[in-house]
Amino acid sequence: MTTAYLRRPLLGLALVIGASALFAINGTVSKLALRAGLDAPQMTLLRAVGAFIGLLALSVVLRPGVRRLRLRRREVPLLIAYGLTGFFLVPMCYFVAIARLPVGIALLFEYTAPLMVALWVWAVQRQQVRPRIWAGLGLSLAGLACVAQVWGGLILDPLGVAAGLGAAVMLAAYFVIGARGVQDRDALSLTTWAFGAAAIAGLIVRSLTAGLDGWQPLLTRTETGVPVALLCCSVVVFGSIVPYLMITAALRHLPATSVGIVAMIEPVLAAAVAWVVIGAGEALTPVQLAGGALVLAGVVLAETARSGGPPATPPVPDGSPPPPAVTAAGSPPAAVAAGPPPVTSATA
Repeated sequence: MTTAYLRRPLLGLALVIGASALFAINGTVSKLALRAGLDAPQMTLLRAVGAFIGLLALSVVLRPGVRRLRLRRREVPLLIAYGLTGFFLVPMCYFVAIARLPVGIALLFEYTAPLMVALWVWAVQRQQVRPRIWAGLGLSLAGLACVAQVWGGLILDPLGVAAGLGAAVMLAAYFVIGARGVQDRDALSLTTWAFGAAAIAGLIVRSLTAGLDGWQPLLTRTETGVPVALLCCSVVVFGSIVPYLMITAALRHLPATSVGIVAMIEPVLAAAVAWVVIGAGEALTPVQLAGGALVLAGVVLAETARSGGPPATPPVPDGSPPPPAVTAAGSPPAAVAAGPPPVTSATA
């Protein structure tokens, strides 16, 4: 299994970098759609429904995938929890965060999820962790303080900060659920049903809050003249389905820890893309850039602090995580001790 994992590391590296670039671009694409008049619940619903339909079609094309889609009754509660945390609440919080914060900063808050998982493993599951977990915690907290520039009275929008941290909490819950309870399902069927659960949740929330009204922005264009409907299609295809599949393929050639660390280029790319496309409002100060570097360094330490096995958690930009780490046989990891499922900026 290990030899299959490392068979073509250069290909795996290229796949991770490509997926990270798509996730990074997706953050800006999502923000442009939000600025055109769509709200976070609408974006979450559109993304979940579109990705569910796309992945379902892919499963039908790949005939073995149809058999794998079969559900066992005992799986249903877990799949619902998995979909609600990682594929509904994470993107919902992320969309709120990027509507109020620069994309790069929103991602940095969400990136603290692996640190939360490591603390959960230590405090709740009573598993041994290496002392560097505390160094990782200190670096990340110091980095977030620099990002928020707390000495200046917190220059960031409080609701945006709360949404970014909420996304991190939900993402950590997604990691724990994915690592502990989905060992016997392949990544494609797991992700398909998770998006399905998110789509149903989105439809329920929308029907209870706003009904069928408020979709007019889909028929408009952004200030740059791009149709909003086209942006939403990009979020589904190039911000969700394609990069998820690329990450899954990369995990067949690289260890999950390597995938997670390489994917940390995503917040950097996301901030750069947002600054180029959207403008000065997305620019980060030198202090915030230094704080971002501290946050990422802290996450790397947290990723390698668990002693139960190789950790695995790439970045998560636009609001909803990619599929859990898969082995060469295509199955998710067996337990949190072996590391949470890796994710990337698929959150948007």
